[in-house]
Amino acid sequence: MDQAPGHPQGPADHGAAGRGPADPGPQGAQGLPTCYRHPDRETGIRCVRCERPICPECMVNASVGFQCPECVRGGSGTGHAPAASRPRTLAGGTMATDPRLLTKILIGLNLAVFIAIRVHPALLDRLVLVGSWPPAPFTPTSGVAQGEWYRLVTSMFAHQEIWHILFNMLSLWWIGGPLEAALGRVRYLALYLVSGLAGGALTYLLASPSQASLGASGAIFGLFGATAVLMRRLRYDMRPVIALLVINLVFTFGWGNIAWQAHIGGLVAGVLVGYAMVHAPRERRSLVQYGTCALVLAAVVVMTVLRTTQLT
Repeated sequence: MDQAPGHPQGPADHGAAGRGPADPGPQGAQGLPTCYRHPDRETGIRCVRCERPICPECMVNASVGFQCPECVRGGSGTGHAPAASRPRTLAGGTMATDPRLLTKILIGLNLAVFIAIRVHPALLDRLVLVGSWPPAPFTPTSGVAQGEWYRLVTSMFAHQEIWHILFNMLSLWWIGGPLEAALGRVRYLALYLVSGLAGGALTYLLASPSQASLGASGAIFGLFGATAVLMRRLRYDMRPVIALLVINLVFTFGWGNIAWQAHIGGLVAGVLVGYAMVHAPRERRSLVQYGTCALVLAAVVVMTVLRTTQLT
């Protein structure tokens, strides 16, 4: 998040064929599983749908990771319900024809709010995240402490500077699309919103009450965290995402006028929710995934209530 003008400290940027998954297949001499279709070939890659080990010959490119031939053909001979009738993502979401649709909608919403602020600059004061402004004894005051909790949401979609929205939207496109394909739209939206709210709540808790902040950075750092979890789950090379994350953290703490609280809050929430999304056991998948989201949201409420009590 960036710090917003019009407030004493300016806004801070908030702103990143017969076995199921329970039977991994025979183990090779080095402890690696072997391809379920070619038992003589060791492999570290698994089908993102059924999680069976597959060798390079059996890998079929998917939007995220690889699938086995049976899942691509619709599940024939696997002993499961035909996947073609209801294809699922790695996290259990429904596969969509356009795996980036929600990412496009989020980008469009951010751009629409940015244009609205450009046309009506006074709108900015109503959207930014601010604890209490102006400081006492001036009245009337406005902010989250005065009951304007909606600012935790609106500030996630508000940007003032062109460079700020450009950087955030490029990041959202690059990392949001693959995550949406891997998680499914509902889970992806839950991750985005929960991460953004967690970043906003930590900013509200720790930053000066008169410091205004705005931007999608908290939510995007949550996507960074979930991407790292997903790549580790798929056994991909972690170095690129770690390097990108380190660069962003250097900017977070080395560049002035940035609300580091939003970045850290979003990152931690993204890692927690992302881990639940991709590691939840199949039999309790929805309970674990949405239960984790509910726990993070409960932490958001606790931080908000605690800070409000301090300020009022």
